[in-house]
Amino acid sequence: MLLQKIPLCILVVSCQAFSPNVINHDQFFALHSYSSAEDVGPSDYDPDTLLDPTVKSLSVDTNKEDAIIREELKRELLLLSSVSDRGLFLSNEEEDIVIDIVTQLEALNPTGDPARECYGEWDLVLTSTQSFRSSPFFQAIRTVLGDKASADNAFMLHEAATSIGKVGRVRQFINEDGSFVSEVDLKVGMPGLPVAASGTVVTKATFEVVGAQQWDLYIQTTQVKKSNIPFLDQLLEDYPVELPVGDVYDRVRGSIPVATLKTFYVDDSLRITRDVDDNFYVFSRV
Repeated sequence: MLLQKIPLCILVVSCQAFSPNVINHDQFFALHSYSSAEDVGPSDYDPDTLLDPTVKSLSVDTNKEDAIIREELKRELLLLSSVSDRGLFLSNEEEDIVIDIVTQLEALNPTGDPARECYGEWDLVLTSTQSFRSSPFFQAIRTVLGDKASADNAFMLHEAATSIGKVGRVRQFINEDGSFVSEVDLKVGMPGLPVAASGTVVTKATFEVVGAQQWDLYIQTTQVKKSNIPFLDQLLEDYPVELPVGDVYDRVRGSIPVATLKTFYVDDSLRITRDVDDNFYVFSRV
């Protein structure tokens, strides 16, 4: 059975939960303790089903008493994200805790139609995979590559090739008109330059709502903005170039690849979305 744990000390550090400079990794796990007493799960909680992604379905929790549990789990999840760089530096034990919390939140989802309740601006705060994969650009590549093993290998090679860089803020803008904008801030070391080059990769897409939790995502364009290199920044401002990625796919393969994303949890402040490989992306509403 998955752990239904409420941290005993989380209220002590809740006011510090969003700053890695206030509480470090070791301090968190020194404070973080779990009750070994009998736990009572929410009324519709079925962990045996949730463990199998092939039968994963949307849960809707209408028990008002579970709101307190949701808030505690969210607070704990955000604290873990803040001390691990969005999950990048989690240990195996910490990964298990995060997976448990995410699964519990999905079982406690309070929204009956999450795919239509995600409009607005969101920041990526935690993920079980590389953060750049949240972009429609890489979701489209995943679809084209076909099987999971090939995709994972390709993305690992990409990550290794760009290991001297750093992914900064990752944002998504989801609009009721079906438009979807992803912004990924990047900083990359450049050979021969005394400073790292930075910029924002902006990818535009459209989406269709398919069922209560699913979007079908269609990439349109990608471009780079806000470079810190003066002449390049001015060039990008004067001559903005949007690469028509969707049109290229359409001409080469006869159609734009469809990326499937499913949101199993959303409320007024947090969203948990999964891709076709069951990787999860936790977003905080801006």
